[in-house]
Amino acid sequence: MSTARQHALERTSSRDVTDWWSTAVSDIEPGIIRLRGYPIEQMIGQVSFPEMIWLMVRGDLPSAGQAQLLEHALVAAVDHGPQAPSIAAARMAATCGVELHGVISTGVGLLGDIHGGAGQQCMQLLEQIRTRSNACDLEEVIAQTIADHRATGRYIPGFGHRFHPRDPRRDPLLSAVHTQVEAGSIDGHYLQIAEELERQLAAGRARPVPMNIDGATAVIYAELGFAPELGRGLFILSRSVGILAHSWEEREGGRRIKGPIPPPLLPTYTGSPPRNVPDRTPVAHR
Repeated sequence: MSTARQHALERTSSRDVTDWWSTAVSDIEPGIIRLRGYPIEQMIGQVSFPEMIWLMVRGDLPSAGQAQLLEHALVAAVDHGPQAPSIAAARMAATCGVELHGVISTGVGLLGDIHGGAGQQCMQLLEQIRTRSNACDLEEVIAQTIADHRATGRYIPGFGHRFHPRDPRRDPLLSAVHTQVEAGSIDGHYLQIAEELERQLAAGRARPVPMNIDGATAVIYAELGFAPELGRGLFILSRSVGILAHSWEEREGGRRIKGPIPPPLLPTYTGSPPRNVPDRTPVAHR
């Protein structure tokens, strides 16, 4: 061992070691479990699961109104059926003998920017609009935002739905947000932005473009003060419940190696027509 290495080891104290994974989240000792300072034995039966999520991520317990809004958002995004790629992939994995933890991770692993990312993207957009509207008229900022997206062929994240003409989760979620604005639990700035976006997107169209689950939960998470990346994390927590339920149902069904379409059907082939491999016999050299 080099002299410099030896001196470095000598200078390393036990405090250096314990500080290596220092944390403000949990305080664990023999016989003691404190989460953000609260003893776990006091929280059991007193703190709901949504409140516990808030506590662990944010550092303190939410108000009753904040906890209600968080719970509404988590409940609303739990599942969207086997046509959702994350659910379908998890169900297929379940039929391939993958253990339950691997099945769930298969589904969660598909929740990226395209499938599962619109909520985070909507939160980022709402924040951008709010920042810009501090110096400009909100309606003008939103009109320009929509124009910019249309000019580049981009969708406004959180609005419209490929399956539902009007997402059935929109109205109860936004109604809950309005209730908490009136109660003073939140200020309603992001709600105002989202509803103006919705109004302008519908202008001049035969069919409106209402908020979907991503937009409605983006409003809630933004109003509650979560960072956009945490908004996606919360969505993943919620959707994991649906992934678990579908995975277990498929596993209990007993079918093995279930592919994306029923066995009598085959994917449409679009390649070259049937052809023979040309003669590749090596030419003898004289």
